[in-house]
Amino acid sequence: MGEDSDASSDGNYWKNWREYWATRFSILDSYKHIILAREKPLPKWSDSDVEDFINSDPTHGPPLKAARKAAEISATGSAIGAVSTAGLAWKYSKSPHGAALAFGAGAIFGWTFGQEIAGHWLQLYRMDTMAAQLQFFDWWEKKCQGK
Repeated sequence: MGEDSDASSDGNYWKNWREYWATRFSILDSYKHIILAREKPLPKWSDSDVEDFINSDPTHGPPLKAARKAAEISATGSAIGAVSTAGLAWKYSKSPHGAALAFGAGAIFGWTFGQEIAGHWLQLYRMDTMAAQLQFFDWWEKKCQGK
């Protein structure tokens, strides 16, 4: 009798665990039809394709443009953080593995700070950038099927 109750509680535990993580990663549900539900991937797009979308869609174009600008700012922050942190680690420790770890950590920290700065500077909290990205994917899929 004790084993049966343990088995059912284990089943409930794993069910609850899956539900917990499903709610935490529910953002991925929005991208399922783009990533998982296709036989072949979307063709690559260029910057001019993205600019065409931005110019053609007055609702979703500006948030997509802001999100792309935020990614550029984040990448710049990542580069600055990586190089400066690795430089400081090398200057004071002369340890190659310490500098390599500092390079990686600095890149992550720089990306995070760059994303925060970009989010506030560009006021991304006022925009629905995920909807803009999804709209771009739908637009790109329709454009590629029309070719």
